[in-house]
Amino acid sequence: MQSDRNLLLKIDKQQQLINSNRPFTNENILNLKEYYRVGLTHSSNALEGNTLTLSETKVVLEDGITIGGKPLKDHLEAIGHGRAFDFMWNLAQNNKTITESDIKTLHKYCVEPENPEIAGKYRMQSIYISGTEHNDKIPTADEVPGKMKEWAISLEKRRLVLHPVDFAIQVHKELVQIHPFKDGNGRTARLLMNLTLRQDGYPIVIIPSAVRHEYIQVLENAWTNDQDFTRFIYERVDEAQRELIRNLHLTPQNQA
Repeated sequence: MQSDRNLLLKIDKQQQLINSNRPFTNENILNLKEYYRVGLTHSSNALEGNTLTLSETKVVLEDGITIGGKPLKDHLEAIGHGRAFDFMWNLAQNNKTITESDIKTLHKYCVEPENPEIAGKYRMQSIYISGTEHNDKIPTADEVPGKMKEWAISLEKRRLVLHPVDFAIQVHKELVQIHPFKDGNGRTARLLMNLTLRQDGYPIVIIPSAVRHEYIQVLENAWTNDQDFTRFIYERVDEAQRELIRNLHLTPQNQA
């Protein structure tokens, strides 16, 4: 197994190859957007228990067709995530900042079709998350607005000193630990992580449901030591880069 440092060096080398092949054609960009839109929507929702398959998610997003025998809730989650993805994709193309308003808007789009009453709004009550031993560290409802304001303001300066992948990892971890919303925190955190990666030119990172147990465990461990979570996301970034390089047939000889 590669050390974390060696894996990050590999990520840097692969990113240099990807960047050397830019700009991508408009056709490639459009195809990538639709591929990631379906893939991230399916995987992120599946991590939360959504039963739509990848192909069913594609049909719901692209054709607006209802899948027989599947819950309405699952359809609404797919629609919401698709809208949130579109917002994230466009935001990444237009600027390299992240505001508190951006985070709330991501959440709003994501959960609005299913839960409009909580969309884009911080929770009004304290919460208890099953499966974690760190509920005492989660901010109370009264603490959330101030915590989020302070946290969002800190992101710009921290981004200047962290590796782009490390910054994305911290953003994901910390939003989950603040848990500012009544529901949809995990989906919003994964969208936010991908927003920061997209802003820095990295491909969309998908966490497949097949590694759900490991994902939950490393997130839990991250309360005290985020080394396992960091390694986990490094591996997902590596996979995403290699897939992009393979699918677009990127080579060093393509440099402009």
